[in-house]
Amino acid sequence: DLKAQLHEIMQRFDRLAPIVQSVRHDKFQSIYGKSEQADQVLTNKYLGPILFLAILFVIFQSIFAFAQLPMDLIEQIFGWTQGFLRTQLPEGWLTDLLCDGLLAGLGGIIVFVPQIAILFFLIALLEDVGYMARAVFMFDGIMQKFGMNGRSIVSLVSGGACAIPAIMSARTISNHKERLITILVTPLISCSARIPVYALLVAFVVPREWTFLIFNAQGLVFTGLYLLGISSALVAGWVFKKILKTDEKSSLMIELPPYRMPSPINILQTVVEKVKSFVLGAGKVIIIISIVLWFLSNFGLPSSMRQADEKIAQMTANQTITDIEKEDKSAAIRLEYSFAGQIGKIIEPTIRPLGFDWKIGIALLTSFAAREVFVGTMATIYSVGSAADDDFSIREQMKKERNLITGDIVYTPATAMSLLVFYVFALQCMSTLAVVKRETRTWKWAMLQFFFMGALAYFGAWLTYILMK
Repeated sequence: DLKAQLHEIMQRFDRLAPIVQSVRHDKFQSIYGKSEQADQVLTNKYLGPILFLAILFVIFQSIFAFAQLPMDLIEQIFGWTQGFLRTQLPEGWLTDLLCDGLLAGLGGIIVFVPQIAILFFLIALLEDVGYMARAVFMFDGIMQKFGMNGRSIVSLVSGGACAIPAIMSARTISNHKERLITILVTPLISCSARIPVYALLVAFVVPREWTFLIFNAQGLVFTGLYLLGISSALVAGWVFKKILKTDEKSSLMIELPPYRMPSPINILQTVVEKVKSFVLGAGKVIIIISIVLWFLSNFGLPSSMRQADEKIAQMTANQTITDIEKEDKSAAIRLEYSFAGQIGKIIEPTIRPLGFDWKIGIALLTSFAAREVFVGTMATIYSVGSAADDDFSIREQMKKERNLITGDIVYTPATAMSLLVFYVFALQCMSTLAVVKRETRTWKWAMLQFFFMGALAYFGAWLTYILMK
């Protein structure tokens, strides 16, 4: 049994350690001595966790600081490629499929590569130096109370940048149950893709004013949303710990290696392996779903699309508008009559208790490709697409939106806060689902994760709307 195995291992260490120490060169003895001195500070009961969180903060900031430029460059390359192909290929659905479906889906994969590469480079660097073993040792006892272990802390903090590399980093967890729980709760941590949604909607919740001299009210709401995600991840981990049954016992036996210079070859191999696994594994699923979403947003029943064309023609005949405004309004009308629009009308009765209308329903549907797509969908729906250069224009249009039946303002503080809570909990990211399927080798856990987070999002948004209404 496990207890006997651990006893045998400890006996082996007790027997062999003195022999190794007796024949070890003074140089290595010095290295071990210095490592023990450093550990008195780095693994200190109180100072150690603070230093670890500071290091993770640096990693978190590095992902944003260093990944932004290559991510922008990748987006520009795909944007230029799409524009070039549109000028070289004849107009038609095949060109739209290639540019808006395949290339958009592929771009959605490649754009994550800089974040994945930087994250795993830094984690591999800490691992090779010998520090990550200390982090696992320090946090193991705390995280086990929530169904995880010390290695889970790295995945959860990394989820603040992107859930995809964070879930992939859970591979270092050997205990199947703890690894599974870590994968299931990591997407509850607010990732960078939620930031555009938060930035757009927070203005409807609180005014742009300062509180307590140095704290901004909108900034406090941002902080509250992140804390809500973190606390819900821990609570969900505790619940899964009680529900999931396994005979496998949780234990941690780890040797704290001496601090040493990292190996460039080891780090490079780790980064290449993780990036390759993501692109080739999750990429297939992402491209397929991107094509499906493109089809739903661009096509509809023949009768519905004829109504859309008639409405566009009537609009053009009765109004004097620019070509850009015509294009934006035409896109909004065709979206309303497309399959996606019809689905939005169908699901409207379901989401109406949350304070949402069918237009928000479309945004919820299209943002499944990626949460930040919500902002672009709002721009298209409210006919400000190419006419708007920033979120302010979208907010101004959204502020004017009124219910056609009651005449009430749609985006009240209650509706906006309900939508914010929904996006804190909802798994609106097909890339994450694809990676979860890849990591667990089954759709069972990916679907469980999708539905439990969806239920949490729905009831959380409903409760928020009722309390603030």
